[in-house]
Amino acid sequence: MRVSQEELSTFEGLRRIVAALRAPGGCPWDRIQTHISLRPYLLEEASEALAAIDSDDPELLCEELGDLLLEVLLQVQIAEEHGTFTLAEVLHGIADKLVRRHPHVFGDAIVTTPEEVVSRWEELKREERRSESALAGVPETLPALAYAQALQRRATRVGFAWERVEQVWEKLSEELEELRQAKTAEERLEETGDVFFVLAELARWQEVDAEEALQQTSRRFVKRFRRMEARLKERGCQFMEMSVEEKLALWRETKTL
Repeated sequence: MRVSQEELSTFEGLRRIVAALRAPGGCPWDRIQTHISLRPYLLEEASEALAAIDSDDPELLCEELGDLLLEVLLQVQIAEEHGTFTLAEVLHGIADKLVRRHPHVFGDAIVTTPEEVVSRWEELKREERRSESALAGVPETLPALAYAQALQRRATRVGFAWERVEQVWEKLSEELEELRQAKTAEERLEETGDVFFVLAELARWQEVDAEEALQQTSRRFVKRFRRMEARLKERGCQFMEMSVEEKLALWRETKTL
């Protein structure tokens, strides 16, 4: 198959390339893929796109969004080959949803603030899913902290919520004490999960994205740890040779850099 330069810059050209990869005589690897086998790559590419956003690198983000789009089109191509759904149905589905859930843009409804938009969006979703749980549709594949906060937001919107942030602080103290008293591995696992869940709720009350907060802290840890490693290399020593006090002093030293 020959691909023109013009096709390289069009959506239809990309669609044709993806179809060719899956066609007889195409790529042996692409031809054997399924919705399930491609699942890890979809998750990986979405994560890499998020990392590109965090890096504030437009060129990298452009590349990663292309990789993510490829994963979407491969999933659509497989579905079309099996007759389960088409690209047209995917496009119609999201376009129809956007129009339906933005009556203030495509209809006569009036909203004036972003908060009103979110409230109206959730109301419309509840009307569409009357027979489903308020928690329906929250993907379990989300990172754990993001999943917890998504569940908590859903529960709050139907009235299952703390009344004051002080109650969340009290619950956190309670869960920490239960973790401290846990005896078995099973109890420690359960109580640790409870602590994280309440921490996610506390972060939500503080209008903090728990997942992003931990990601930022982890990235800071990586930078500081590498600085410590560099200092140790300069001094010709290792962590194992240092006392706790010396390690803390080194941590404080690199923390200020």
